[in-house]
Amino acid sequence: MKKLYLTLSIITILLISVAVIFGKNLIESQTTFEKAKVIERFPTEKQLFDPNILIQNIFREATEGRIPKVPFTAGEARLDDVLTEWGEPEKETPSGDGKYIDYPTKLVTFGHINHTIFDVRSFSKDLHLIHFEDITQSLGKPSEQRYYKDSQIDQIILVYELNDAYQLKWILPRPTKKNPNPVVHHISVYTDPSKLKVNYESFLATMSLDEKIGQMIMAGVEGTIPTKQTTNLIEDYKVGGVIFFSKNFTSYRQSIDLVNGIKRINSINKIPLLLSVDQEGGRVTRLPGLEKLPTNKDIGLQNNVELSSQIGTILAQELEAYGLNMNYAPVVDVNSNPKNPVIGDRSFGDNPTLVSKLGIQTMKAMQDEHIIPVIKHFPGHGDTEADSHLELPRIDKSLKELHEIELVPFIDAIEEGADVVMVAHILFDKLDSKYPSSMSKPIITDLLRKELNFDGVVITDDMMMKAIAGNYGIGEAAVQSVKAGSDIILISGEYEDIVSTIKALKSAVENGEISKERIDDSVKRILSLKDKYDINHHQIEYQDIQKINDQIKDVVK
Repeated sequence: MKKLYLTLSIITILLISVAVIFGKNLIESQTTFEKAKVIERFPTEKQLFDPNILIQNIFREATEGRIPKVPFTAGEARLDDVLTEWGEPEKETPSGDGKYIDYPTKLVTFGHINHTIFDVRSFSKDLHLIHFEDITQSLGKPSEQRYYKDSQIDQIILVYELNDAYQLKWILPRPTKKNPNPVVHHISVYTDPSKLKVNYESFLATMSLDEKIGQMIMAGVEGTIPTKQTTNLIEDYKVGGVIFFSKNFTSYRQSIDLVNGIKRINSINKIPLLLSVDQEGGRVTRLPGLEKLPTNKDIGLQNNVELSSQIGTILAQELEAYGLNMNYAPVVDVNSNPKNPVIGDRSFGDNPTLVSKLGIQTMKAMQDEHIIPVIKHFPGHGDTEADSHLELPRIDKSLKELHEIELVPFIDAIEEGADVVMVAHILFDKLDSKYPSSMSKPIITDLLRKELNFDGVVITDDMMMKAIAGNYGIGEAAVQSVKAGSDIILISGEYEDIVSTIKALKSAVENGEISKERIDDSVKRILSLKDKYDINHHQIEYQDIQKINDQIKDVVK
């Protein structure tokens, strides 16, 4: 029996020796990445406490947005995933990027913006085995070295750009003479929240009614810097877009600062803003510091398709330089009435075929530059003798007559891929004797949607124009416009007017006057538009606008 035990012991020792030698040879023959996999499966006591191996494991996980022993991926994990698996956090803290939730017992903190985790931080005790010099020796020089100091802490942050998606940050006490080689305090795997691609289809299901209604508001703002009221509209009422006027812009630098400031405020929201302006060229321009472009009438007189396309490109480049993404242009109204006080030289002319041809070229050129064009003013503002800014115009034409002139450019532009149509404030008695076009179901839903097959975004002209504000309550008009089929209500007015409009729409949904499905239809179209044009939170860098001015001079000489 003793011999048997001795034999079994010798065999066991031999098998263990072979396994150890095989494992050692396997590890030595593999790459660092492969070694990390083997080490993770068969860690020795030495490997568990080897700083270089810990660093390589962290690095490998971070390239995919993860931290060892934390089952959530930055940029992919949802807040609900964390709450479901780990329960409610002990603390939630607002921050510049979003909000942070703490799980002290797990030594982990998450940063999130509207349901998506963008920052995973670990305070694991294992990190105390890693020193400053271990990191630089193992990973080399960091992409960036930052510092942070307040009344309690003084830190150095080593930032490693891993790929297009992720950064790995090592946060340590700042090295001193007394402590030249400090240990790691915590690490962060971070993805820029402004670059997160929104899955709008799934996101719609997570949106509150307030968020949905907010997306349907294009709000005017006061001042040349972000005000408290502007902040409230974005943070509290979740407005989906902003319209700027000349009063908001005094210089190029100031304009960029204002736009970037508004973008920073909105960065706490998942959905980026539509940032819009009337930059038609000719007499309707809002952006300072730019050379004057020819009127549409001038372009029409030349009947120059290439010129119309060049103008569209320049308009788009102007908006891009100022950080904007939506232009209320081109005007495709046919200027068929010489007494028209509001269209005039804003139109390409009195021939619907010419207007259609040139307007589409301008529209397509802006689309090619990734700026959203808005064709206007449906179903046609060219045969009015009143200015809708001042009163409610009337047109006594039948649908057949509109098809012969006014509707031609809109029909053609829709067939050529128009994304957004602005509806005018005009009463067409023979189509709807009760409501102007911007509030008319026969015009928006029956004509534009059903007959002309337009499934893009419908936006109203400014609801503060006298044609509407002088005849209806702003909330009443907005509710009726949404019932008629509008997706976005444009309000340039006072803060109180915008807030009252939002409240009126919410009340109409809650009391059943507007269905939730009707709201969802509009929000889907708005989110789809933002997705198509890759609307984002990115800050805009200063450009040399003289280059744009030089192009304008070349075109108009």
